[in-house]
This record gives sequence, structure tokens and C-alpha cells, in this order.
Amino acid sequence: MHPSSRRAATAAIAVLASFSLAACGGGFSSSSQSATTSGSASANQNPVTVLIGSSGDAETTSVKAAVAAWSTKSGVPAEVKVASDLVQQATQGFAGGKPDDVLYVSTDQLTGWAKNGSLEAYGDQLANKGDFYPGLVSAFTYDGKFYCAPKDFSTLALVINTAMWKEAGLTDADVPTTWDQLAAVAKKLTKGKRVGLAFGPELQRVGVFMAQAGGGLISSDGKAQANAQPNIDALTYVKKLMTDGNAAFSSDLGAGWGGEAFGKKMAAMVIEGNWITGAMKSTYPGVDYKVAELPAGAQKGTLQYTNCWGISADADNKTAAVDLVSFLTTKDQQLTFAKDFGVMPSVQSATDGYKTDNPTMVPFINGAAYAQNLPAMAGAADVIKEFNSQLAGLKSKDPKAILDATQTDLQAVVG
Repeated sequence: MHPSSRRAATAAIAVLASFSLAACGGGFSSSSQSATTSGSASANQNPVTVLIGSSGDAETTSVKAAVAAWSTKSGVPAEVKVASDLVQQATQGFAGGKPDDVLYVSTDQLTGWAKNGSLEAYGDQLANKGDFYPGLVSAFTYDGKFYCAPKDFSTLALVINTAMWKEAGLTDADVPTTWDQLAAVAKKLTKGKRVGLAFGPELQRVGVFMAQAGGGLISSDGKAQANAQPNIDALTYVKKLMTDGNAAFSSDLGAGWGGEAFGKKMAAMVIEGNWITGAMKSTYPGVDYKVAELPAGAQKGTLQYTNCWGISADADNKTAAVDLVSFLTTKDQQLTFAKDFGVMPSVQSATDGYKTDNPTMVPFINGAAYAQNLPAMAGAADVIKEFNSQLAGLKSKDPKAILDATQTDLQAVVG
């Protein structure tokens, strides 16, 4: 499932969870050693349970194989459980005092679970903590503590239909690197009912333009800045693309998301994440495409999405749980996950190997150098939901008015 869908499906429950989960105690001693794979994990033989929200059989099989390999090496029994509704099941486990030891945690779930003590802040104990991309570490840092290891991530890039590109007389030299160039090629690619560019009607896609303008909803020092001039410039640019008829929201084209609009040839280019490659392979194998980094406005910018390996504060065997996460986030294991189910490794040491194995995906992983995280503090999901409802009418609305309203909502959340 692509992240925006997952976020929409779980946001309400995540917000509720931040208020209703039972507070959990426990923690590592300040003198604990950094975890090393299979060091002392077997000292406590309590089994380790791992709760995942799987994207499909490939992910489930791969994670189960990795956990089984660690179990054999460490001598600690381990079980992987696939959740039908991860947030709900995790919430019930926390509240009942019997949570799974390790579980997937998204950025919009972290704050509530960390705030009420349901998660262990173990990140600084990892021997490889310096290997994770800094932006991913930031995504899972709350109240100054690095809570959990990023398990993988995705970014957004520009996906181009190569046949339509060639038909329009465009070459590799025309791949846009600026906003002006993007507008120009979108115009050339627009033909009949087909638009040159499409993207979802949501901050989770349009937010790339805000990042490229030098903005974003939250400033680097944590203040609300929704109606800052860079964000106004970004939405004004997007509105002009749409009113000129050269870009459209995927929903306005009758598509459920950008990948569908692209696969059904409703759009020659889309802004989407690396998960689109799976959809193209399985559903639209006849559509040839290439991927490019998103063009820059005042600067380069994209968005990133990620989950971490959370560890429950009430885990029965924390030493083994940390040891397991250490194993799952090694360079080799992350490259195996990338091969098995298409994710991008969260450790920088795996970047070169990933690029060698996946040359067509290089633009996505290059985005890690300048990607932004979306706001994920308690209450942010509601602000984003309201912003998205206003954004849907961008063609007929004043960008500043939309952002002024968002600023008011965001200030109430940020304080």
C-alpha cells in the first residue's frame, strides 16, 4: 500500500491511541552496552514476537526468513505475526500490558506511543545508529530521544512515459531540472484528454513543490509556517499548471492515485513514490517508463515516507529485541529486503549496493539527500486532512487563503 493510503487509513486510530493507551514502564539501564548481533540475546530465552503490517506475500516471506535466520543464530525463539490492522492490534497489546516485542511503527504513530510510554527509546544503543540517513533518524526522534531504527523508506520522484516523451519530440536532454522546464514539457506532453503531469490531491504529493520552494509546513526550528511565502509560491505554481490545462489531480482524471492515472495513460508524467514500480510490473506491464529526480524550484526537494522497528516498553526480552533489530538493519539484510520486496535501505552503507542492483531506481534514493518529513506530531493528521480537503479545490481557490487557514490549525497543534 502506498504511504498516503496507509496514513489515511490509520490516522484517526493513531490520534485516539495517543490519548487512550495505558502508560507502560520499563527501560534500559543507562549503562547498557550498544547492541551487537547475537551478543547476549540468548541470555533471556523468552520468545520474541514481531508484528508487521505487510504489503503482500513477498514482504511477509522475506521478513519471516530474516527473523528465522536471526533466531537460529541467536538461539532465541521468534515469531512473525502479520496484522490485519496493525494500529488496532498494537493498541490493544499496549493497553492490555501484553504487546508484541517488536513492531512496525510509522511516523504518525510514533508521537502518541512514545508520549504515553508504550515504546522503548533504544535507538542510541544500536551499534549502527550513525549509518542511518539523518532525515530518517529525525523522523523517529521524539523529545530528543532516538526511539527506533528506520527499517526502510520511500521518496517521491518524476515518473515519465517514454513512448509519449519520444512522441512529443523530447529527448534525455529535456528531462526537467527546473520548474520552468517542468511546465514546458508538461505543455508539450498534454494531448487531448491526456495531461502532461498528474499527482494526488494531497499534501503527500503537492508538498514536494513546497519543499522545492524552500518551504514546508514546519520550519527547521519546529514552528508553524504554513502561510510562509515559499508555500504560497508553490501552490500558485501548481495552480497555474492546472488552470493552463497541463496538469491535474489524479482524482480529477478519474483515477484513484497517480499510478493508476499513469498506467491508464491519462497522464504522461506523475509524481509518485518507488512503490509505483510494483504496480507497473503487476498491473500495467505494457507501459514503458523512466524515473527522474524531481525538478528544483528555489532548491531541490521531495518528501519521504518511512516506518521503524519499534520495541515495546513492556517487551519480555528487550535485549533480544534490540539484537534482532540490529540484525534486520545490517547492510546485507537491508539489501536482501530491497531485492525481495522493493523497499530502499535506510542505512547509508547500502546505498552504493542498492544503486548497483537497481539502476533505474537511483533517482528515488538520490532524493534521500534533500527529502523532507511531513509533520507527525499529535494532531498533525487532522491538520493535514483539512488541508487536503481545501487543496482539492485549488483551481478555483486562493492559495494564500488555503494556507492561512492551515496556519491557524497548525499553530493550535504546534503551540
